Parts: sequence; structure tokens; C-alpha cells
Amino acid sequence: MIEFFRALNRYRLNDLARRALTGTLCCLVLSAAPCATMAAPTPNIQAPTLSTPSPQAILHDLKRLQQMGSVLYIAAHPDDENTELLAYLARGRNYRTAYLSLTRGDGGQNVLGADLGSKLGMARTQELMAARQIDGAQQFFSRAIDFGFSKNYIETLKVWDKDAVLSDVVRVIRQFKPDILITRFATSPGGTHGHHTASAVLAKEAFALAGDPKAYPDQIKQGLEPWQPKRVIWNTSRWQKEKIDPKAPTLKILTDGKDAITGESFVDIAERSRSMHKTQGFDQFKLPIDPGPRTESFQHISGDRAETDIMDGIDTSWARIKGGEKIGTEIEAIIASYDLKDPAASVDKLFALRKDLAALAASDSSAHSGMLSVIHEKQHALDAIIQHAIGLRVETTIAQADVVPGDEVQLTHTALIEKTKESDKIHIQWLGARLPEIEKTIDHKQNLVAGQPASFTSKQSLPSTALLEQPWWLRVEGTAGLVEVDDPKLIGTAVNAPTFPIIYRFKINGQSFDLADFPVHIKTAELGTIRQPLAVISPISLHLDVETLIATAGQAKTITVEATAARAPIAGTLRLEAPAAWHITPASTPIAFDKIGESKRYTFTIQAPDNTNGSADWQARIIASAKIKDVEYKTRRETVAYSHLPTQILHAPAAVRAVKLDLVTSGTTVGFIPGAGESLPEQLQQMGYKVIVFDKDKPQLTDLQKCDAIILGVRAFNVRQSIDSWMPLLMSYVEQGGTLIAQYNRPDKLMTQNIAPYKLTISSGRVTDETAPMQILEPASPILNTPNKLTKADFDGWVQERGLYFAGSWDEHFKPILACNDADEAPLQGGLLVAPYGKGHYIYTGLSLFRQLPAGVPGAYRLLANMIALGAQSKQDK
Repeated sequence: MIEFFRALNRYRLNDLARRALTGTLCCLVLSAAPCATMAAPTPNIQAPTLSTPSPQAILHDLKRLQQMGSVLYIAAHPDDENTELLAYLARGRNYRTAYLSLTRGDGGQNVLGADLGSKLGMARTQELMAARQIDGAQQFFSRAIDFGFSKNYIETLKVWDKDAVLSDVVRVIRQFKPDILITRFATSPGGTHGHHTASAVLAKEAFALAGDPKAYPDQIKQGLEPWQPKRVIWNTSRWQKEKIDPKAPTLKILTDGKDAITGESFVDIAERSRSMHKTQGFDQFKLPIDPGPRTESFQHISGDRAETDIMDGIDTSWARIKGGEKIGTEIEAIIASYDLKDPAASVDKLFALRKDLAALAASDSSAHSGMLSVIHEKQHALDAIIQHAIGLRVETTIAQADVVPGDEVQLTHTALIEKTKESDKIHIQWLGARLPEIEKTIDHKQNLVAGQPASFTSKQSLPSTALLEQPWWLRVEGTAGLVEVDDPKLIGTAVNAPTFPIIYRFKINGQSFDLADFPVHIKTAELGTIRQPLAVISPISLHLDVETLIATAGQAKTITVEATAARAPIAGTLRLEAPAAWHITPASTPIAFDKIGESKRYTFTIQAPDNTNGSADWQARIIASAKIKDVEYKTRRETVAYSHLPTQILHAPAAVRAVKLDLVTSGTTVGFIPGAGESLPEQLQQMGYKVIVFDKDKPQLTDLQKCDAIILGVRAFNVRQSIDSWMPLLMSYVEQGGTLIAQYNRPDKLMTQNIAPYKLTISSGRVTDETAPMQILEPASPILNTPNKLTKADFDGWVQERGLYFAGSWDEHFKPILACNDADEAPLQGGLLVAPYGKGHYIYTGLSLFRQLPAGVPGAYRLLANMIALGAQSKQDK
């Protein structure tokens, strides 16, 4: 994960966003007050930095401390949120503002690379965290999985497990305690993604349940109290204008204004926030600008109706809590006397406020109006303000970021107070640290002198039971629609808490003061200093050279396991685990490593079952396992790395999907022109083809003619800047006997209008039911017969969808081969079109081969082989 300075260089963040990057200091600072019932979201775990917010930013935090209003915005995916409204509410009105995204966007497309599924979900999670760092809101998630486009919210709720996701929404409401809920989408079905409608339906139902102590009593037993928001409202938009009820009142609020710290408009902040969704293509996002003042509109869904403002009837001051008036008055007085030239001058008043706030938290719980967790959150925010006003900073460094369970780690602990006019009047004694993970206390008494860093070192052993670095939502295998979790307290949180937290203990003017931190490894990179947080890794990482292994009955194939040692010396044995019908040699092989980081490759032969088991197609999961000192390790360490995001580590199973299938290929060589990212070259190689990738340099016609077929990667017409200049060459290749296969593209933002040799338009049509019956329109087509005879059975076992962005209209030269449809819809024939052109063929397919091939769907391999065979046959005819 990348530290503050690198993010600063990349995003040019203002003070508020910088503080958000180091949000752990705000959200993890621990006061002396008890916080067992605290349920604030886990912050984005960015490494803390020796940096102090500006005096203007500290003043703004005081104003946020004074504000007790809160809003929870609810939608389905990353990038669904209205960043302009979030920025206005969080940074303009200073409300506690949060976005609940029901999913992590796992089922979307990725314009930046080949990461899909859970890895895409990890990237889009961090994109949301980066967006929140800019617009100032907090982030929550439910356990729902984005399983791809859904046309029907009822289908969505079945796949998700409606009750489970509904309980998550109720949980987040009870944790965050919002005054109002705002949905991005209408509750009426149709006209949009089924996930979108489902998010609004769940918000409405959760509103009715969150305040009921009989609803989800397990949450009550876990310490969450019932909480009843005032209302649910729908944030209407031009994108759902057909759903706006013209007979119902529409409430509008002005959202014009600028950030109090930077002077930046909320529109500009919103655009920067939304532009973080780069895997979705929003890196150059601009909001529509209409003449006149900026406004947001709302229609009522449930609860008390708002007449003049979204917060009608809600006391957003401290007076809403019995005894809170005093707190509000104290904060107001501190703001009035705050010295921008010397924030430390307010320390005595801030500590007096801290004492009164602790007393309020400790008072009779019946006086808290159900907001004790909010009071605790405000206590932590106040401690962060005190820390920043004083200029107290801490840092814990380690020699390397990667740590194996049981390792001994040397920690360097550093504390510093900035030199200010008032710093000599503040007495700070460093008492040491607590290490909660190993239940250890380090005593270190030292008086801090302003401007002079103090430090000491300690050696600590990481628990042998420490969990390997892995997002919490991927630790347990779930269903197609729902994450499984072994600790319900994680539900709602955005990312993992620090692996090895450290609580530094201080005495400041006689008062106990705790400050949270975690270890980082510091190194210098091109874009600045990187602070990489401690990451727990396996002592050995096992990488198989393929994701999906394809073999015909009885065929033997080799597979290579690359083993990399994270510790040395180590020795043991390596083997592949597989069902008995898959014969593997050798049964095991010895391994040994003398150096850290040393990698060695080991080759195994895998023979697919013959057909005597009665099944023509058969799948198996083959797992690599290294046994070292009687412990078996079965994971590969991977990273999810994009230039705009912190690098993330996960430990995925070291496994390959092996598929035995009946497959005949014709031709030897396939060309590939990359699009938005996919693993197709690997699958083509598994089918037995030589693959030539044409990427940066424009090829010669003679280069293309070496290929039996050329395949365009998904969204190549959308993302390849040079594709327009390539199309005449590609058409010449087809005209002279080649086959060009164009996979799906979005109809908008095409880089060329010459996508085919004849008129062809792409639509938004798709079939989301992966089991939708497939109608064969051209049974005699070579694509269905040569060299593999395809039947309707070849469309069994498909995953997530049939296809997307089917052709909408086409010239008579094209022949539709297949048709399918979702329930209650007309059949779509644009999923697979073939047109002869000169001596060759042009194919457009919206069928989601990019999902089916990695999933090992046999029929998808046979269909692709037949497409490629058109070009091989043309070569033979020549």
C-alpha cells in the first residue's frame, strides 16, 4: 500500500484529502473512554506519515466535530454514488456522511487490465476508498457479490440471498446511525440494472426494520442498538428521469459552494472523486454543467416527509443528546478563539472538552439517545484534533514489509513534536507502547522536546497464528451472490484492520493520551517515498503456469509450478493434489532453497482421464502443495497493482482448473490484438495454437497472413487509440482469406466507426441468464459443425451470462447463427454474426467467451475452435 507522499504527488490532494489518506490516525486514535460498542467503519489502511494538517484543516475538523447530523447514501456498485452530493454533505455541511455500496463491483468489466472477479473487486474497493479520501465521506459494504448485469431486481435478490443482504443494510444503519437514508435509484422496477433497483428496495425495507429490536436480534446481542432514521428519500437524476413521479412533490436543495479549506468547488471535488473509478473508464469524468445554481432533487420514499430541507425535523446539534448542549457550547468557544497562527494555543481548552466528552460518554446510557457509538467516534476525532494541534507525530518502521508468521521483527519507534510558539508550554511524556496482537506492553519513559525526534527499538515476534494477507471477504469461499464470513463484526467494513497495531501511550499535561499506529517499511521510489505496511505472507509461494488446463481424453500435458522462497534455508516436498482419475507424475519432488527470494521451477505431467468414466467432459481442481516441517502451504502470493491505487496482496489457492473435453482444432496460429484486458492468449495456447500478439506496432499484412484467424480483445474498439488506422489493414487481411473475430464492444466511445466491412451497429442488448435456452438459427453453418459438431448441450454450464452488447442491426451480408433471450423478452439474434468478405470472414460476437474460457466451459472452447477453423479452411482452399 502506498503512502501519503506518493498519493500526494499523484492526486495533488488538498489538506482534507491528505488527512483522509492518513485517516487511521483519526479513526484509530484511542481515548481513555471505553469503546467496545464503537462501530465506525474500518478506514482505508494507508500508512501514516510524519505530516501534520494545516491550521485551516484543523479548524475545519473542529467544525465537523460540532456537527451531529448524519446521512447514509445507498446504492449497488462502486461508481453508483453521487460524488457531488457526498462532497457537499461531508465537506459543505460537515455531516457525518457515508456511502454504502452493496457490492464491490466484482462482476464488472475492467478497462485497465485482465483482473476480473475478486481481483477486480479488490481494485474497485480501493477506488472507492480513494474517492472517499477526496470527497470526505466514509465507506461501507454489504456482503453482496456483483454477479454481473441483472435485468430483474427479484432475480438479484434471489442470487444475493435477500435476507442476508437486508440484514447487512440494517447492520450498517445500526452501526453508523444515520439521520436519513438516501438512495441513488428508484424502488420501481425496470429500466436499469436489477442490482440498482434492489439497492433501493433493500434501503426501504431496512429503514422499516433497523429500529425494531425484534429484527435481527443476533445484532442486538452483539452490542448493536436499534436505530430509526427519520426518512428515506430518493436522489433523483437525469439518468432516471422517466421514473420521477410528476404528481409527487420534489424537494430541491442548493449544493453550490466551495470547500472551506481549499476554495475548490464541490463540482471539482466530485469530478476528482469520481475519476478514481479508472477501471470503469471514469478517469476523465466531467459532471454535466447546467446554467444556474447547482441543485440536487429528491422524492420521498418512507418516513417523515421533508418539506424544505432533507434534514427537516432533525436536530443536528449536540443538543440532541442530554447534556450535549455544554459540549456544543465548548466547541463553539474553541472555534471562536482558535488561532490559525498557533493551533497549540487551544490545547488547554481541547483537553477540558476531552474531559467533559468522556464524562458524557460515561453518563447514564439512557441519556445518549442511542448515540453512544457516535459519541465515541467524536472522542476519537477530538483526540486527532489534539494530536494535530500539538504537532505530535509517531512512526513505526521495519526493515522489510513482508513478514512470515512466527518471524521476529525489529521495530523502530519514533515520536516527534513540532516546534511552535506554545510547544514549550506543553509537557509530553512518552510512556511506551501496547501491542494488542501479542498482549504485550513496552515501557519507555521519555520526556519529548519539541523539534527533537525521539526513538527506541524493540524486537517482537509475530504470532505463529497470524492470518496471511488476504481481504477479509475472500478468506472463506462464499456463494455466487454472497460473501461468507466467520466474524460478523467484519460485515460492513471496507478493508482489513492493521495486521499488527501499536498503541503508543503518552501523558500530555498530566492526561493519558493514546495514539494508534502500525509498522511500515520505508523506501524511495520514482514518485516519492513509499511506506509499505507490514504484510503477513507465506514462507513459500506456489505459482502454476496456467489458470485453466485443457486436455482431450487421455492426453498428457505438462504443468510447471514456480516455487519462490520468502524465507531461507527451507526444504521439503512439492506435489500436486488431484482426483484419482487424473494421473500425475512425479507423485512428489524434493525442493530446497538457500536464499530468500530464490525461485525454482518444477514440472509435472498430468494425464487427463480417458472416456471410460462415461463422461465426455470432466473438470477437476488441481492444487499445488508444498510440505515444509510438517506444514503444508497451498497458496500463491499475488498483487493487485494499478498506478492510481495502493498495491494489495492476496493469497489465492495455488490451483488450476483442469478440463477434459472433446475438442478438435483446425489451423495452427492465431493472432491476438489486446483490448481491455483478458487471458485469451493463455487459453488459445492450451487449445494447441501458437499465439502472436499484435499490440504496439502496426503489423504488416504479411505478418497477419501467418495467422489462421485474428481475434480482437474485448472492447478493442473502445480502448485502442490506434484501432481506426489498423482497420483497413485488418479488412485487407479478411478480404484475402483471413478470419477476423471481434468480441464485444460498448456502443459508446468507439475509437473507430469502421468496425466491420459492412454496416453493423452495436446495441446495449444482452442476455443475463446464463441458462437461457439457445436457439440454433443456422444449423448448417460451419461454425456449428466444423471441426466440432455443436449442439444445445454446448451451451450448458455457462457462467454469469450468455453475452452482452449484442449487435443491434446489421447488413444483409451478415448471418445470425444463434438466438437467445432472458425471460419475457424477445429473442436476440445479434450475439454471433458471420459475414463473408472477399475470400475471408468477419465475425462479431457478444457471447461472453472472456468469462467462459477461464471458467473451463467446454462448449465455449469448441465454439471458438470452429470460429478459428473458418480461416484455416480458407488457407486450405487457397
